[in-house]
Amino acid sequence: MPRIRQADVDEVKARTNIGDIVGERVALKSAGVGSLKGLCPFHDEKSPSFHVRPQVGYYHCFGCGESGDVYSFLREMDHLSFTEAVERLAGRIGYTLHYEDGGAAPETSGRSRLYAANAAAAEFFRGQLLSAEAETGRKFLGERGFDAGAAAHFGVGYAPRGWEGMMKALTAQGFTRDELLAAGLVSQGQRGVYDRFRGRLVWPIRDVTGQTIGFGARKLYDDDQGPKYLNTPETIIYKKAQVLYGLDLAKRDISRGDPRRVVVVEGYTDVMACHLAGLTTAVATCGTAFGAEHIKVLRRVMGDDNASGEVVFTFDGDEAGQKAALRAFTEDDRFNAQTFVAVAPNGLDPCDLRLQRG
Repeated sequence: MPRIRQADVDEVKARTNIGDIVGERVALKSAGVGSLKGLCPFHDEKSPSFHVRPQVGYYHCFGCGESGDVYSFLREMDHLSFTEAVERLAGRIGYTLHYEDGGAAPETSGRSRLYAANAAAAEFFRGQLLSAEAETGRKFLGERGFDAGAAAHFGVGYAPRGWEGMMKALTAQGFTRDELLAAGLVSQGQRGVYDRFRGRLVWPIRDVTGQTIGFGARKLYDDDQGPKYLNTPETIIYKKAQVLYGLDLAKRDISRGDPRRVVVVEGYTDVMACHLAGLTTAVATCGTAFGAEHIKVLRRVMGDDNASGEVVFTFDGDEAGQKAALRAFTEDDRFNAQTFVAVAPNGLDPCDLRLQRG
């Protein structure tokens, strides 16, 4: 496989601020001249011992000993090869890489192909929301107070009812069926390979950097025998125990709030309702209980090193929702921040609360 020229490796590194890359995942604060610190993303800790020096392009954790440059950070966090890390950063800054011996760029890695497939699927679903067939989906959104602008802001789309509409669209773009299977976009059964999401509203699930890694889909039709919500299965890029829906949109306001506050709700429409009502630090789990891995992610984004922050669990007001909130609340000792359970008047969920109370 052709190697990237060393001059390009050095140039991309020189043009990239490691503080920006780390700061997408970890809340960093000043630690003196030329140094930033935050909670280590490589081990669980209560006080920040992870230091980043942007001018030097280096990070080091005095707690666990992890250290390196921007390439090693991406390799450790996202399980990338060295080449993948360089290519990702080059793409980020619009730099054209050259390869030794005049070789062409190597085939894009499997992991990168999954990101690309998910991005292509998200674009397909967004386009389908404008179709005549998607009227039921648009009506569903409208009844919950979400207009076209809200749908566009959150990337909401529609999966057509046929068995292979998305698959045909993406294979026409060069994706193989094996890649679509690995991305969790199609399923395989007695009738062969077919679209996993059919006749549903679709929400893209993004990681903290904003890359689409999966989808959550709500059924719309009575003849749909599947579950009310269907999510992407576990893949090499989608681990539901580590993903919080809406965190890519909420992270900036979470890290800059005073106090730093996170509101944990139950579903996609609840996150939408909160953000549109001005509560822009709301996030939700993706088809799984709120657990220890979610807490680690939130603590890094919050910079949870003292008791000044707040985490508010506000799930549905029914019995199941209250039990889920109390289950999440049992993990409160893992936070330095204060934790609360909030129950809306008359048991309303956040989406209904916005509709009825504004």
